[in-house]
Amino acid sequence: MDYAILTGFVLVTGVVLAVVAQWKGWRPSLAAVLAVGIVFRVLIMTTSAMDTWQPVDFVNSFKPAGEAVLNREDPVLGSNGGWHFLPTIPYVYGFLLWLGIPWEIGGRLVTVVADIALIPLVGKLAGGSKASLRAFQYACNPLAILVASVHGQVEPVALVFGVAAFVVARGPGDPDRPGMTTDVVALVRDNVASRGLFGAVRHAAGSSGTVLRTALTPRPGDRQSLRRALFAGLLMGLALCAKSWPIWLIPGMLLLLPTVRARVVAFVATGIAPVFFLVTLPIFAGTSLSQIPEVIRVIQDVRPIVGQWGYSAILMNGVNDLNQAIATFGTRLVYVTLLVTAFLWRRADPVDLTTALLIAFMVATPRLGAQYLLWFMPFLVARPARFAWPAIIGVSFWAAYGYLYMTQFDSATWRSLHVFWSQGSIVLLPILALAMPWARRVFKAPDAPEEPPPLRSVPASA
Repeated sequence: MDYAILTGFVLVTGVVLAVVAQWKGWRPSLAAVLAVGIVFRVLIMTTSAMDTWQPVDFVNSFKPAGEAVLNREDPVLGSNGGWHFLPTIPYVYGFLLWLGIPWEIGGRLVTVVADIALIPLVGKLAGGSKASLRAFQYACNPLAILVASVHGQVEPVALVFGVAAFVVARGPGDPDRPGMTTDVVALVRDNVASRGLFGAVRHAAGSSGTVLRTALTPRPGDRQSLRRALFAGLLMGLALCAKSWPIWLIPGMLLLLPTVRARVVAFVATGIAPVFFLVTLPIFAGTSLSQIPEVIRVIQDVRPIVGQWGYSAILMNGVNDLNQAIATFGTRLVYVTLLVTAFLWRRADPVDLTTALLIAFMVATPRLGAQYLLWFMPFLVARPARFAWPAIIGVSFWAAYGYLYMTQFDSATWRSLHVFWSQGSIVLLPILALAMPWARRVFKAPDAPEEPPPLRSVPASA
């Protein structure tokens, strides 16, 4: 990378500004927040576009997907397996290439615009008196700048729709309020204690129909909540059109909605955009009907590349390669870890639940690119836990080492540095675990303001 010193200076400046803002309690205006975020991202996008080094997947996977759309070919099959997702973003790539915008700018323009749009959304997600502070801290976030402006990875596109879905689902009102946080385990335990095991089972079987009918019965104000649910689901569907991982955001979005009917509407609406972009491939991408099963197979295929992160880097001696055994073990570990995390945060605010799930995924996963670490960043910045900033600075430094320092060397030197870099990531796992919102596993509503005592009527003196 030719502009590593300038890029590193911008990243360090962002960290300093974010920490000082926290210390001083800054509340900048939205215009000032956006100005900082735009300057940082556009500056680094410009230098990255002029750089002689370009990310391999940015050139060999993303660009062919856009060129395939431009040539009326399927972007999944036409990119030689480089694009494993729905064709939504390649449509944008193809349009920008058709306009004649150089790829080094156009490919990054998609992610930079999305990441700039994320800045006010993080403030909305935080809500309350610190909304502008949290938006400013995301504007200065070094990892977001690296992923959007240097790598051109599409995580910001998935996140802008996913976070927007959370904001819409929560709707107006106090941001410090829970969604559905019923302690199901406690309800079952109390029911068994009062009725006995067989009595509880008979009661549950007899009342399930009544409970379902009650849950689906229309209520006053349903129209507004159902409208929110529809828009939230559509936005989450667009997030899934960018990449498949936003599936982990769906539970939190559903729990922010007030009724079962609203959650059903949102869940169904989430599938509309992905299905639309899949079935319209023959119209917009020139995909033949006979090719659609193959497109689905490629999208579903996850190559077992491990060795770049955490325990898999230790097991693979720092070599990034295919290993089905470690990938299978890691996948099962991810599922178990997420189930345990969901249980521990079952009574938490849905945003905190989502933060915990995404960070737990990072701790347990055997395969990871530096861009994955952006998944939890908007949620952790919006509602930071005690060790949030050590985690943010730690993962940003690790990613910056890979993006800025390792790219200065030839392939042989890069491979030797990769061993140290990938195995060193093991240090980040306990820091990430500490950054989970442990103190907010149970939602506690803010204290209600005390009501003034009623005024007494004083009889008029004679």
